Amino acid sequence: MKKVFLLNNCGTCQRIMGELCELPGFERQNIKEQNIPADVVDWLKEKVGSYEALFSKQAMKYKSLGLKDKALTEQDYRNLILEEYTFLKRPVIIDGEDFWVGNAPKTVASAREKFVAEVDRG
Repeated sequence: MKKVFLLNNCGTCQRIMGELCELPGFERQNIKEQNIPADVVDWLKEKVGSYEALFSKQAMKYKSLGLKDKALTEQDYRNLILEEYTFLKRPVIIDGEDFWVGNAPKTVASAREKFVAEVDRG
């Protein structure tokens, strides 16, 4: 699978996609229109070790719903990600068995190292 899960109107996602030369050959899925599938969330959880690692605590709803004051379980994190697109760290880039989740500088640098080098090679 060569896929990017992102928000089309997210400035951060747009910036990262620009840095990655738009990832030609990748299918893009706007998670506001079509949420990430449960099987992909479960696959990512197995790779990163927890649903919490896929969960964005930066989301406005995290605070407005009072979730920061609750003890969330792994099942809670999974359910919230699947119910509301805003809780997924983004972008999520999947290239076969390789993946990148979120916009942390280290994550973006790792993706840039792989994809920009591929574009440069040709």
